[in-house]
Amino acid sequence: MPGFKPVDEQFAYLKKGAAEIIREADLRAKLEKSLVSSKPLRVKAGFDPTAPDLHLGHTVLLRKLKHFQDMGHTIIFVIGDFTGMIGDPTGRSVTRPPLSTEEIRRNAQTYMTQVYKFLDLHKTEVRFNSEWLGKMNSEDWIRLAAKYTVSQMLERDEFHKRFQEEKPIAMHELLYPLAQAYDSVMLKADVELGGTDQKFNLLVGREIQRHFGQESQVVLTTPILEGLDGVQKMSKSLGNAVGIQEKPLDMYGKLMSTSDEMMWRYYELLTDLSLPEIEKMKRDSHPMEAKKNLAHRIVADFHSADAATKAAEDWAKQFQKNQVPENIEQIKIPYADVAASSKNGHAVKLDKLLARCGLADSVTDGSRKIKQKAVRINGEVITDLIVPVTVPGEMTIRVGRSLRKISLA
Repeated sequence: MPGFKPVDEQFAYLKKGAAEIIREADLRAKLEKSLVSSKPLRVKAGFDPTAPDLHLGHTVLLRKLKHFQDMGHTIIFVIGDFTGMIGDPTGRSVTRPPLSTEEIRRNAQTYMTQVYKFLDLHKTEVRFNSEWLGKMNSEDWIRLAAKYTVSQMLERDEFHKRFQEEKPIAMHELLYPLAQAYDSVMLKADVELGGTDQKFNLLVGREIQRHFGQESQVVLTTPILEGLDGVQKMSKSLGNAVGIQEKPLDMYGKLMSTSDEMMWRYYELLTDLSLPEIEKMKRDSHPMEAKKNLAHRIVADFHSADAATKAAEDWAKQFQKNQVPENIEQIKIPYADVAASSKNGHAVKLDKLLARCGLADSVTDGSRKIKQKAVRINGEVITDLIVPVTVPGEMTIRVGRSLRKISLA
């Protein structure tokens, strides 16, 4: 196998964008031991497939896994098909509904398709935790539960708050951190990664490993990424997210809407550039050119360099030259799917049309965008829910930075 880079170089690269490392001295020691022995570290991260689509906020952790892989270490991508049936209590004020086996299987397949945009298919170890957790009998679970106390478990913020407010805490929720910790035992993890909201679970892993006679894993947490508004965490429901399966022009346009300050945070968390390279860009680049570079890099990561270049050209035509991009994708929508009753001929329900063509997450979201005066048809702001149209006919609809050419038939 190829030799490892010097420890100082590895450490600086792996520390970039990390929220916390517990403990830094332990990580450095493990890297030094790995270098001497030529044995890669085993770096683990678990993902419960609770939803099928990922956005850029999810990729902060995936990119850090890639950084360990870039440094020659072994990445273990754990799909929580067993723990997904329990439901992670992280960030929940009520018990999370468990997923069905079919939902987990379907979401897991979609995850893997998206994950390999980051990780090397041939170098990534993929494991399903039902492989060991599903084989544990009653005695095994009792012995595992005996290694952690109720008082320790109630130190978790979510549990402590619910206990104080006399809200239910289901017994199976207490098993979740133990199950995740046992993953680390079975995989002999040297390092485990997770978001800052996962810190409690990751620390339980350190302690449970010691109970099984293993050296405690290093915990590395990654920040929760702010959305395009620069305030709240990135979330599809808040309308401030960039989905990694969005069209290149939509991704590019959304990233160009970020503030200059947020742009540099995205550079740190969403690119592979080193901190010295980012600092040099801050000194030498005009903010607009730096933002174009960021948008191009991210679109290229999820599509291709050619798609990113085309998106940049189309964005320039659309917003800098006030033109409609050439060859913009035309979406054909049956008039009957969006028709509205009208005394004056053909008309459509605009909120339904926005949802149908992907410019809104739902009909309700479409209605909200119309009320916010964020919708333009053929360049004109539209505030009516019912809009007269020509059938068959074409129209160009713009919502914020996103553009669609619609053909009604």
